[in-house]
Amino acid sequence: MDRDQRIIPRRRLLQPDRRASELSGFTAIVRRDLVAVLRSRSQLYSSLLLPLMLLALLGTGVSDGLEPSALEDGDYTSFLVPGMIVMAALFSSTFASASFYQDRNNGMLRQMLVSPAPSLVVLGGKVMAAVIIGSLQALTILLVGAVIPGIDLAWQYGAAAGIVLAVAGIVLINVLVCALSLLLATRIRTMQGFHLVMNLVLFPLLFLSGAFFPLDDLPIWLKVLAYLNPLTYPIDMLHLIVYSSDSDGYVGLLPDTAIILICLGALLWPVTRTRASRLALVGA
Repeated sequence: MDRDQRIIPRRRLLQPDRRASELSGFTAIVRRDLVAVLRSRSQLYSSLLLPLMLLALLGTGVSDGLEPSALEDGDYTSFLVPGMIVMAALFSSTFASASFYQDRNNGMLRQMLVSPAPSLVVLGGKVMAAVIIGSLQALTILLVGAVIPGIDLAWQYGAAAGIVLAVAGIVLINVLVCALSLLLATRIRTMQGFHLVMNLVLFPLLFLSGAFFPLDDLPIWLKVLAYLNPLTYPIDMLHLIVYSSDSDGYVGLLPDTAIILICLGALLWPVTRTRASRLALVGA
């Protein structure tokens, strides 16, 4: 009995050390991936410049050349802002998955997984780094949309509340797309296969999400596909926050948030069940 009384306090004393070790490993992985992205300026700039170029060229061309009547005041450039924010998040998550493959191929991921830190800490650190980069890029696009003349954001909930909602929505969106990207990366062994699947899956999802055109006038079969698309709801949320002056024709903030959280749980569940030995497999 005396022996048990001596052992139990020791075990309890070890718990803070273990948690501190996991937190230290988590922050080290986040810092390492952030430094890697910041050093790769071509990766950083390209993932930010493409959405901005589409916003400027496509938005101006359609607004001035076609004068879309289905949009509020025919302002297609403002309509594009939420879609470009989600596109920036997609690019950021793609680059984060490329880092996952690089670490796996050079053996760094295996070393991380055999460390005392659990595999969820390793994956969580990589997701957090991608979420930080993607959120900063998305906020940059939102800032550009807010200050550039000719882009008229509605902020139907008010500017202050809208900014808070937009920041929260952007972070949630980045977590969602990073979870989707990470799920694919843990199931596909080669980087080439991953990029092929990303192109085949994510770009159709983006086009069917309401990022480039309203969903109201689509044929029924396309509208059904659009509402089965997990990317539809983040874009619907951002349209409600920064673009639309009313809620007619949109799903709604609370339903959007609930559906995003359900999709996030569905994506993260299989990732959390993935064995560390499978994560460390080197792609052939």
